[in-house]
Order: sequence, then C-alpha cells, then structure tokens
Amino acid sequence: MTQKTLSKQDTINRRINETLKVLEEVKHQTELIELTAELIINAFKAKNKLLICGNGGSAADSQHIAAEMIGKFYRIDRPALPAIALNTNSSIITAIGNDFGYDRTFLRQVEALGEKNDVLLAISTSGNSENILEASKLAKQKAMKVISLTGDTGGKLKDVSDVTLMVCSKNTPIIQNAHITICHIICELVENEF
Repeated sequence: MTQKTLSKQDTINRRINETLKVLEEVKHQTELIELTAELIINAFKAKNKLLICGNGGSAADSQHIAAEMIGKFYRIDRPALPAIALNTNSSIITAIGNDFGYDRTFLRQVEALGEKNDVLLAISTSGNSENILEASKLAKQKAMKVISLTGDTGGKLKDVSDVTLMVCSKNTPIIQNAHITICHIICELVENEF
C-alpha cells in the first residue's frame, strides 16, 4: 500500500516538476508571445479573423482558444472576436477526409474561409502533422499570417510559419500544458486591446 502511494506521489511530483521546468523555458519566448498577440490584435482591428487548427489534444486547445476569443477570457465588456476552430465540424472533417484525404482536412477549410491578412494558429506538438502543414502552406499562399505552436524542434511547421513558439520538450502532454499556458497569455493580451 505504501509503495503504491509513493509511486503515485512520485508520478505526480515528476510531472509537475517537468511542467514547471518547461514553463521556465517559455519565459525566454516572451517577445515571440507578444509578437503573436500583436499579429492577432492587428488582424482583429483590421476586421480579419483567426483560424485555429490542431489534432487530438491540440484540437481541444483550438476549440478552447476560439471560445475565449468569441466569448470572453476575463472581460465580458468587450466585443466578440472572430475566431474559428477548424476541427469542430465533424461532417466537414469526415467529408474532406473521405473525399480528399485526411491531409487536406484543414487545407480545404483555409481555402474556403481564409482571406488575406487573416491569421492561422497552427498547433502541432511534433510540428510535422501533415494536415496542419498543408493548411499552413496554403495560408501563406493566401497572404495570411501563420503562427505555430510546436514542441522542441518546431518540425517542418517552423519553415512555413511567420512565428513559431517552440516548447522545449518531446513529451506531448507536457508540451500541451505549455501550449495552453501560452494561449491563455495571448488571449489576455488580445482581450486587453478591445
């Protein structure tokens, strides 16, 4: 009994400490976080929108951030800000996946919804998710700004992004812990301008 309790406590402490270490590294990216917020603020002020995409846990983060922008982060006394999570419509995702292939699930939506000076927030812990890469490449062709949230190397995504926020880890859940922290900070900075 004591051995199992210690093992659970060790797991808890190890994961908390790992997250704290990664967040300490994120402190070195404050200028990139501010730049990211500025790109989104400028888009909103110019009546453009934010498109967000991710797979799995990053899909959940995409929905979360869109909800913060449209609803509220802290303040209810500001206008709704136009943000769309591209992974939320299962009919669109499955139709595109079936008819065109999964690698085009977000590309087709960027094609339909993305406009010049919009922002695509591309979330991929590896930086190599094919459907995220394809959407990002098209976004660049459409003169959109591409911001990526990745793990430690940035993967292929860093090469097609205007700004890449790389979290110094290879551990997917730990990267996602940092991604949501970064996104919450961005939400606050954006909201403060409206």
